[in-house]
Amino acid sequence: MNAQMRRIDLVCKLLGPLFIALIDGISTETAIMVNLGMNVCSVVVEYYSIAKVYDEVPKLQEAKKSPPRPHGEEPAQQSFFVRGCSAVCQGVRQTLKDFGFYFRHRVFLPSFAGALLYLTVLSFSGQMVTWLLSTGYDSTQVAVTRTLAVVFEVLATWVAPWLMERIGPTRAGLWLASWQITCLAGGFAIFWHFASQPVLSASGLVGGVILSRLGLRGFDLCAQILVQEGIEAEARGSFSSTEAAWQNLFEICSYISTIIFSRPDQFKWPALISVISVGIAGLLYAIFVRIQRGHLLHLPSCFAHDRLHRSGQRALDRISSFSDM
Repeated sequence: MNAQMRRIDLVCKLLGPLFIALIDGISTETAIMVNLGMNVCSVVVEYYSIAKVYDEVPKLQEAKKSPPRPHGEEPAQQSFFVRGCSAVCQGVRQTLKDFGFYFRHRVFLPSFAGALLYLTVLSFSGQMVTWLLSTGYDSTQVAVTRTLAVVFEVLATWVAPWLMERIGPTRAGLWLASWQITCLAGGFAIFWHFASQPVLSASGLVGGVILSRLGLRGFDLCAQILVQEGIEAEARGSFSSTEAAWQNLFEICSYISTIIFSRPDQFKWPALISVISVGIAGLLYAIFVRIQRGHLLHLPSCFAHDRLHRSGQRALDRISSFSDM
């Protein structure tokens, strides 16, 4: 179900930019009006869906019960300031409790690694698109690159489940994270080395980012499977909320990086920060795999058999040498 929902989301991201880009090639004003009309229509669909779910789920219709008040206490006797301070203190205590639970949980590392991936400007969002336009790309070329990136993301919704069926979500996540790091590092190396040739430099980085999307979305699916299976049912809401808070924080940090390094010729620094954050995320996940499995590399059975055979042979040699003495 998770992979199917992700696939639907990515297909919409694939068709949407391409559709708008084609209309923009004809008329920018028409593209703006079409985009506005689609958003207005989506509001109607969303409200209808919310109302339908509300009618079909009886628990959503149950009125929330207010906590009992102490004997003799009336709401009017409490000032607005006291009630506000009490609510704030209660919220802070609950937040600290949720954060403590999040950091102590055994699936904290894959969850935090997934959140750390939001600290990136290498995602064909507004930051990278603006930089590409400054290097000489036009809107059609940007649309094509975004379409290719989404194609690889959609491909990940088949590759990741296929890998998880054969080697499990833990090892599949490690493989896909390694793929993402390798592609981004290779693309960034080309980008840095050919900095004097803007088009070639940008194309190298774009190629690395496109290929890395397979690992990104695949790793995200693996991490979410681990989180959903590892979190107790009654704690999933608080854990997911804390995870979303970290995702939002890291995403804000990515925008701050482009605020600090705002000129197109300074884009290499936000890009470097992005590659480092992806590398740290991969390292955190590798630590999780090491803790869970006791090793990172799973040697083929023939190699393991040869290693055991050599160890046994050395032990027999030592025993023979002691018996000769």
